[in-house]
Amino acid sequence: MPASVTGLLRWQFDLTWALAEYHLDRLEPADFLWEPAALCWTMRPGRGGGWRPDWADTEPDPVPAPTIGWLTWHIGWWWSVATDHVRQRPARERDDIRWPGPGAETVAWLRELRTEWAGALAEADLDRPSAYPWPADAGLTVTHLAAWVNAELMKNVAEIGQLRLLRAAGPPG
Repeated sequence: MPASVTGLLRWQFDLTWALAEYHLDRLEPADFLWEPAALCWTMRPGRGGGWRPDWADTEPDPVPAPTIGWLTWHIGWWWSVATDHVRQRPARERDDIRWPGPGAETVAWLRELRTEWAGALAEADLDRPSAYPWPADAGLTVTHLAAWVNAELMKNVAEIGQLRLLRAAGPPG
């Protein structure tokens, strides 16, 4: 893989992560479960402890607005599975991903995921085929997966930032 592609992917990732840090540093525990709309996906206490995400196997129409809690769980889910694929280990299932809860524990978890991803990517064969998050026959590589992670992280961080700003600004009127 040419150094320019690897360097560009890393630069884009670091730029996106800097935006993530801006918002993560400013999150308060109450931000995580603030519901921005009547139709909302969030994290709910599980029966046996822990937290469970709202989920539907078929995306509803309209799509519910997510909470910051749901978005941070979602990042943790797809990023954990992406790292599993890059490290060539069995991919975790959605239900295997445990959200730490509203507050500093989730921020620390996301930072740990970032460190693990950076390490996995530094050791990865970027030309190796990758079957995540697309079908195995798509003909895409770990380079494509890394670019997708950058795009998905950028989107999710922007959503977290917008929700944080909306909550801080208060209701209209």
